[in-house]
Formats: sequence, C-alpha cells, structure tokens
Amino acid sequence: MSDGMKGVLAMIGACTIWGLSPLYYKLLSGVPPLEVLSHRTLWSLACFALILHLRGQRGWVGTCLGGRSRLLLTTCAAVAIAANWGLFIFSVQSGFGLEASLGYYIFPLVAVLFGFAFYKDRLRPLQWAAVAVAAVAVGLLTAGLGVVPRLSLLIAVTFGLYGVFKRRLKADPMATVGAEVLVLAPVAVIWLSGVHMAGWTDMTGRPGGVFSHDLSASLLLVLSGPLTGLPLILFSYATQRVILPTIGLIQYLNPTLQVFCAAVIFGETVTQWHAIAFPLIWTGLAIYSLDSVRFARRARRSERLKGL
Repeated sequence: MSDGMKGVLAMIGACTIWGLSPLYYKLLSGVPPLEVLSHRTLWSLACFALILHLRGQRGWVGTCLGGRSRLLLTTCAAVAIAANWGLFIFSVQSGFGLEASLGYYIFPLVAVLFGFAFYKDRLRPLQWAAVAVAAVAVGLLTAGLGVVPRLSLLIAVTFGLYGVFKRRLKADPMATVGAEVLVLAPVAVIWLSGVHMAGWTDMTGRPGGVFSHDLSASLLLVLSGPLTGLPLILFSYATQRVILPTIGLIQYLNPTLQVFCAAVIFGETVTQWHAIAFPLIWTGLAIYSLDSVRFARRARRSERLKGL
C-alpha cells in the first residue's frame, strides 16, 4: 500500500472518530458539560504527555510555552479550543447535534474569512461565492426558525479563532495541543475540586462529581484522553502524506457523520429549513473544495514548469 493511500485511510479514521464522537458524549448526558470538559482536559494532558515522552520530545513544554509571545498565543488557542469543546459537548448532550454539525460545516468558510481578516489572505472569486452561499443558508435558517443558529456560529467562530492562533504557533501539532491542555489543566483541577468538595453546578444545574462514584461514567471520562489523542495522531500522520485539498475534502466526513448521529440515531427534528440550509452549505463547500483542488493542481503544474 502506498504512503498516499495510508494517509487517506488515516484521515478517514480520524474523521470517523470525530464524526461519531456524539455517540460518546451522549453516553455522558448525565454528567454536566463543564465536568466532562474538565476531565477531557486532564486525561488529554496525560495522554499527550505520554505520547510526547515516548516520541522523545522531552522539551515540548519549553518549546511551546517559553517566551511571552508563545505563552500568550498558546493561552489564546487553549481558550478557543476549550470553548469549542465545551459548546460541542453541551450541544450533543442538550439535543442540538444538528446545530453542532452545521457549525463544523460552516467552519472552513469562516476560516477563509479569518485568513482574509487577520492574515490578509486574498480570496479568489469562487471562495467569495462559497462564503456568500453559506451566508444565504444561515440567513434562511435564521428567518425560517425565527432564531439565529447561535450554537452553530459559535462553534464555527471558536474553531476558526483556534486556527488563527495555531497558524502563529510554529511547533509540532501534538506538542502544541499538549501545551494547550497544560495551560487549561489548573482551571480543570479547580473546577473538579469545587464539583467534588463544594458541590458546584454549572449552567445545567445538574449535580456533578460522578467520577469514582459511577464506574461506567468514570471509565468513559478516562476514555476522553485517548479519544482526543488518537484522531490527532492519525490527522498528523495523514497531513505528512496527503495533499491539503484532499485532506479538506475528507474532513467533511466529520460533520456528515455528526448529522447522521443527530438525525438518525438521536432522532433530532429536521425541519424544512434545515432541509434547505444544509444543501446550500454543501453547495458552498463543493464550490470551495473544487476551487481549492483546481488551485492546487495549477500550483503543482507551475512548479513542474519551473523545474524544466
């Protein structure tokens, strides 16, 4: 099997884990979202620390957190990804899986806009067209449902901001994520201490502190570490072997599986406005993807001609 095919399979594996992750978080519906998020942070830290140690990357903390600018960027990235994780967990547990999947469909187009706004990336005409189609879809959904899809937009924006900060962090992806959860770890420890010792509750009002009191929930919470680490390992493996346009196309498997989980397995209501908005989003993504593939082919052809 060629390296390219191995990379494609690794990317499919990563997106399948991400796309089916709502099944996992639904099993933890009895645990408040902030408690789940705190455990995910701590068990992810343990997972990444072990992986980086086994890879011989002993100085990853200093590399990612050394210096004021790196510490600030890592902290900003950590806050953005924590918000994204928290919103996703809340969405799945609260029966808003469709809104969560819409957010991850919108994200690539939000990322394009953020690249234009923060890094002065030039948008090609078809990219502008894709963004416009997505904006029409969100507008129709808002008008039809009578409410702005806030969760979808917040998930897309927080993930987009995460990408903005990550673009500035020139380090190994595994190490940077490890540094991000390391920054978040003290907050997670404080929250879990409050949950177990003082009986704190989050916005859901549900009692927490299930760890060690409920065996199945405890094991599921421990699993959040590998569930975070494994797809990232597969993703890193894929990016070294597969061209970016292909990576981008396969990534749509993630929100597609999320839609399947929400609509088919969880039985969330799909309104006529969802039935209009989602195809429009898919159309925008198709325009964006085809333009990206065409641009990449043109760039490779240009490089070959220069080499002659």
